[in-house]
Amino acid sequence: MRENFFGMSAGLAKKDFIVAIGYGLLGGLLASYLVMFIGLTISGELYYLWPVAILLMMLNIRFICFAYAGGILALSNLILGVPQINVSQILALVAVLHMVESFLIFVSGHLGAVPAYIKGPEGKIIGGFTLQRFWPIPIVVLAVMVGGVAEGGIEMPGWWPLIMPGVDGDPQNLTFAMLPLLAGLGYGDIAIARSPVEKSRLSSLFLGLYSLILLALAVLAGYSKAVALLAAVFSPLGHEAVIHIGKWLELKGKPLYVPAGEGMRIMDVLPDGPFWRAGLRPGDIVMAVNGVRFTGKTEFYNLLQSSFLPASIDYINQPDGITKNTVAKPPESGSPWGVIPAPEGNESRYVELQTLGPLGRWVRKLWAKVR
Repeated sequence: MRENFFGMSAGLAKKDFIVAIGYGLLGGLLASYLVMFIGLTISGELYYLWPVAILLMMLNIRFICFAYAGGILALSNLILGVPQINVSQILALVAVLHMVESFLIFVSGHLGAVPAYIKGPEGKIIGGFTLQRFWPIPIVVLAVMVGGVAEGGIEMPGWWPLIMPGVDGDPQNLTFAMLPLLAGLGYGDIAIARSPVEKSRLSSLFLGLYSLILLALAVLAGYSKAVALLAAVFSPLGHEAVIHIGKWLELKGKPLYVPAGEGMRIMDVLPDGPFWRAGLRPGDIVMAVNGVRFTGKTEFYNLLQSSFLPASIDYINQPDGITKNTVAKPPESGSPWGVIPAPEGNESRYVELQTLGPLGRWVRKLWAKVR
């Protein structure tokens, strides 16, 4: 997407990869401590979680999240008695992973935001950013050892744990093994009415509240079947609420990157490109190039392309509203100027907000034929 909009690679793939690995290690450390603190043990739950999550992903890509698979499995266990899983443990696992995801979104969800022209629900083209992050999370989990102390087994202190009602036996007499697992956390969002930083911080807040409520319900689920049912229902529905509230706030809010009354509003600037080095930033409004005013981005690009010498740029700095002048040196031959204007509403290339998987698209087509 960066290459499509900037006309060249932004050169950030390697940096994004290294940053994701670094934050993933930090998230794994946090997840491991949380697992130990609350006494979360893993047995056969993962064998059920992944197949259900992958099947749900075929309906809609965002359903690969364990919040949906965990909730469905918990409800099946509580209502039908199958599969044989610990409801408290599986929902606590979902809560811990989302708690860590909330932290990672807060500190790095805005990094690597990609500019895009987005087609809104009413068919209008608006400017914004897509936020896409993925973190590999290496975590240490606990597995209950059967038959006494075995090599590699550990005994837990008396204060531990918080959720043990679903585990048979005296917690202080049980032996556990520490097992390494590799999990993956992903974050997908759009920023239209807010900057990528503001949007990711707001998403982090909503997701953090969701994970805390779910963790509290998971702890109490071991003591009450009614609470367990509530927790199982809250796991997918609460997650859906987080997604829809965040999307609604963006689509109903006032877009940041809209055409200016005069000149051209900048939506994004390529890091270390000619406009970036000249001091222009997202939100600034370019009023003239080499003293020539223009109407629309087509004239703007024509003025730049005809400029073989450093271009004089008159612009209004945001949010100060001060008119300034700067000089942008031409890029190397064949390279772009590295600036993306806000959409004018007539763009033919845009991003549609759709997450249906192949099975979901098939079901939609089938339903359309039936109707």
